[in-house]
Amino acid sequence: MEQEPRLLDRIRLSLRRAHKSPRTEEAYVMWAERFIRFHGIRHPRELGPEDLERFLNHLATERRVAAATQNQALSALVYLYKQVLGMEMPWLDKLQYAVRKRRLPVVLDRSEVSAVIAQLRGPVRLAGGLLYGSGLRLLECLRLRVKDIDFGRRAVIVRSGKGNKDRQTVLPDSLRVPLQQQLRHVEQQHQRDLRKGAGWVELPTALAAKWPRAGRDWIWQWVFPATRIYHHAETGQQRRHHLHESAVQRAVREAVLRAGIPKHATCHSFRHSFATHLLEDGYDIRTIQKLLGHSDVRTTMIYTHVVNRGPQGVRSPLESLGGPVGGPLLDPPDDEDTEASS
Repeated sequence: MEQEPRLLDRIRLSLRRAHKSPRTEEAYVMWAERFIRFHGIRHPRELGPEDLERFLNHLATERRVAAATQNQALSALVYLYKQVLGMEMPWLDKLQYAVRKRRLPVVLDRSEVSAVIAQLRGPVRLAGGLLYGSGLRLLECLRLRVKDIDFGRRAVIVRSGKGNKDRQTVLPDSLRVPLQQQLRHVEQQHQRDLRKGAGWVELPTALAAKWPRAGRDWIWQWVFPATRIYHHAETGQQRRHHLHESAVQRAVREAVLRAGIPKHATCHSFRHSFATHLLEDGYDIRTIQKLLGHSDVRTTMIYTHVVNRGPQGVRSPLESLGGPVGGPLLDPPDDEDTEASS
């Protein structure tokens, strides 16, 4: 008699059948495991609504996780009960998701973007240019393949982006030559890998079964390949992964510090800056929504609050007073003031 897969394996199989992203699979399996361990390795079938609420309260009060993290945990556990265990329980629908507070994104002005990119080196500098110039998310950038760069149409094609959606965005003219140089370097490296019996890359979904040799084709190679080859145990192939996101995140953070910019800017700040600067240049919100790949225009509307015209485009009444403002309040204190204050 065939043994039933372990619960965590059943979650993985269910998510893959639903074509969820690897990140979603990783997160949902992690939350299921944490939930089970929190309750002393008891099976979820033995647990009820009070146990689930106790776990979520533990996350909020003791672990002090963000609202988004708490909501992700709840979504993972609702999926576990409904989709994996097939348990339709009314109390699941009564659980309240944490209210997420809308935060303004960190946006760099144009001179700050230029200063940060100037501090980057090698392929990371080109990746930073694409994050800002094309409005890409970090993993969307690092998962670009050779076939996704359309020089003729000046377009970057994003495959299976957030929400498993494809889209096109702009390819900046200033990156055409650097990208062509990067692809020549990648092609030379790929030819060396092929001569050593390597040259494989991971293919999406079931393409590896449909086209067994496609994993070595030039068009499927990563635009930003990793520096090392790894052995894929399941197939025995010598593969290259794309550049790891942590390497780019670390380089951008160090570049921000070297540039002396007093903002908590990250890789995603380039994408925020892309949208904000397009708004400042007069592009309509629907065009920007399409380039960013947002499903709801309300998500894109957040950038209307950070355009370079003050909050909501309001001009402060202080500007109407004319001349220098502040007088002695802005002057350094004299010696008498210093002694009096001490």
